[in-house]
Amino acid sequence: MKDEGRERHHRRLSRALPRTMLPEVSMIPFSILDLSPIGRGATAADALHRSLELAQQAERLGYRRFWLAEHHNMPGIASAATSVVIGYVAGGTRTIRVGSGGVMLPNHSPLVIAEQFGTLASLYPGRIDLGLGRAPGSDQITARALRRDLNSSADQFPQDVLELQGYFVPASPAARIHAVPGEGLDVPIWLLGSSLFSAHLAATLGLPFAFASHFAPDAMMQALAIYRGSFEPSRQLDRPCAMLGVNVFAADTDAEARRQFTSLQQAFLNLRRGSPGQVPPPIDDIRSCASPAELAGVDHALSCSAVGAPETVERQLAEFIEKTQPDELMVTGLFFDHAARLRSIEITAEVRDRLNKERHAFP
Repeated sequence: MKDEGRERHHRRLSRALPRTMLPEVSMIPFSILDLSPIGRGATAADALHRSLELAQQAERLGYRRFWLAEHHNMPGIASAATSVVIGYVAGGTRTIRVGSGGVMLPNHSPLVIAEQFGTLASLYPGRIDLGLGRAPGSDQITARALRRDLNSSADQFPQDVLELQGYFVPASPAARIHAVPGEGLDVPIWLLGSSLFSAHLAATLGLPFAFASHFAPDAMMQALAIYRGSFEPSRQLDRPCAMLGVNVFAADTDAEARRQFTSLQQAFLNLRRGSPGQVPPPIDDIRSCASPAELAGVDHALSCSAVGAPETVERQLAEFIEKTQPDELMVTGLFFDHAARLRSIEITAEVRDRLNKERHAFP
């Protein structure tokens, strides 16, 4: 009976949600994923102000979205209260879409998220995205501190997604629970994942899918094949829409880009060693602080990265696009040096324009 009820709810949502028709063009939008990185010696306030500055530059450069991610108990990440930061960034920009990449739904009541994002969509209509993840975004001790049921929250993810969708559609006269604000608002939902589970679910629900290839590349190609091969059209989306994460460290020279990249490599090493901290400054040689085995593991995890001067990044991104055929790229990079990150997204925007010009000329 529960499965039949969910199926009826899914059919009702499919009738109620507005469909996003995807244009038949070869242009690939670029977007930005930000964690509000707290550099060593800086404060969360510094990081949040820099996130806004980054978003404002991204808007000027024509990036489509600016997403922030929910992580908890991480000394180097300031975006834990994700919906609050989204409001801050949306209030300081005018046209760029701002959203979550993502909100970790097992940490929250679906009603609370509907109210939060309904509030954001009411304040910034047509500009808010809601990306949902299934992981806790933290360690198990922190997850317990978030006061969610660890035994069932992840297993309840599909039902929680359906419940959340239900709060955004016009309610029936018999409904006793309403998301205010939220009800009747068009808040696009994305499913995020680094495994095959979310690919299956996004395909079944007819939702856009964002894969975390920037740190978990192993299942990327299989997840894309599953999502594209089993996609069921919905009222939100008429055909598959796959976004892929990629680390981009662009600089004026290959050497400088590789140096900036060491901040992310060090942060990843520290996380794997169980000692996450603030984002470390770049160093000249990453081999000086890690064993060959550690570096091999980090290199594998960060294999979906473009690091170098403009021509190097252009070649690497062209190869990645040719291999994966994404509908959108989500560019990210854990920089210590804020000025270097601003320069990186400027170079990346120039690379984007050249790549899209070539794709448009030779579809």
